[in-house]
Amino acid sequence: MLALTLYSMLPVLRNTITAILGVDPAVNEAALGVGMTKRQALFMVELPLALPVIMAGIRTSAVWVIGTATLSTPVGQSSLGNYIFAGLQTQNWIFVLFGCVAAALLALVVDQLLALMESGVSRRRRGRVAFGAAGIALVVAAALAPSLARPPGAYVIGAKTFTEQYILAALIEDRLRAVGLTVSRREALGSIIVFNALAAGDVDLYTDYSGTIWANEMGRTEVLPREQVLAEVEKWLKERHGIALLGTLGFENAYALAMARKRAEALGIKSIADLARVAPRLSIVGDLEFFSRPEWAALRNAYGLAFAAERLLAPDFMYAAAAAGEVDVISAYTSDGRIKQYDLVVLEDPKRAIPPYDAILLLSPKRAEDSTLRDALKPLIGSIDVALMREANQRAGDTTRKETPADVARWLWSRIEAKPR
Repeated sequence: MLALTLYSMLPVLRNTITAILGVDPAVNEAALGVGMTKRQALFMVELPLALPVIMAGIRTSAVWVIGTATLSTPVGQSSLGNYIFAGLQTQNWIFVLFGCVAAALLALVVDQLLALMESGVSRRRRGRVAFGAAGIALVVAAALAPSLARPPGAYVIGAKTFTEQYILAALIEDRLRAVGLTVSRREALGSIIVFNALAAGDVDLYTDYSGTIWANEMGRTEVLPREQVLAEVEKWLKERHGIALLGTLGFENAYALAMARKRAEALGIKSIADLARVAPRLSIVGDLEFFSRPEWAALRNAYGLAFAAERLLAPDFMYAAAAAGEVDVISAYTSDGRIKQYDLVVLEDPKRAIPPYDAILLLSPKRAEDSTLRDALKPLIGSIDVALMREANQRAGDTTRKETPADVARWLWSRIEAKPR
């Protein structure tokens, strides 16, 4: 909110100053000459004359802020960007189009309402001013309604910015609703944002990965056995933040470097150590936070990686780019079904620079001892192996199936239920 406010100030201040300085000095002198004070001259002469330029700055600022506000989704704020980010991650172009068109229409509506208020002030028609102000108030109320309408006591499920997280959030939501709990979701959150929201109680639960907590939050760089990492992560979460680690889901989704199989075979690359020898001639694409994560620093330091080019790309587009030869190496997720779909090969990590990444269910401090919540989630613990999660991710990413993450979550639960106990 503070950033958007500061961002909006420039056109307003610039236009206001320019407009007032642009008023003819002779007009100001005439106002003072008929007995007006400087204050009266400002409010009764200068500002009315400067109003069109001032309002142009306000209207410009409003349009800027509405467009920029769609970027607030990854930092945990609800906006029309929710549709855009979710649509990009799940390749649901209807969601993307809806978010973009809705943002554009909202900007046009607000601009016209401000123009109506400007017209009312300049023509001294209070009805226009009142109508415009009422319209702005309605827009603000509509924007605040989703957050104000959240039922008290509702469980808030967090999710990060990729398809697997949307599927798991939908799966958790279905399990909680099945036992009569009220649920809402906050999706497309960055790793640090969602963790901090959990610790603060703004999010009640979400799925994270042991390696993310180990490297990002704990700042650990050594690679220990999986069981030891899980034990230390669980202890640290409880002692430092009061967060409960309910259990692992049964699969690991680690970061890995991957290449198109034909490209890797042509260059004789089987491991990251092999890759390091030819990396200066190759390009690499990472997801939106990969190059700022400790895992990338660990890989770079362990193998001396130095690529000719580094680029950022949304996760759902990286795999196709590697398969099409548009990029040589990508930061892949080991549970992603598109590794098989696009015939990519995951490069071995002989130095074990990347820690284990078990999917873990985390509960916020205020929900840590919630027996109803724990009982509802117990059927998910240890129930999803990596093959099943890959298939679920592939189904969600297959545009020919037209399945939403919620559809895939229901399919995933049917497979879990079918497993022998």
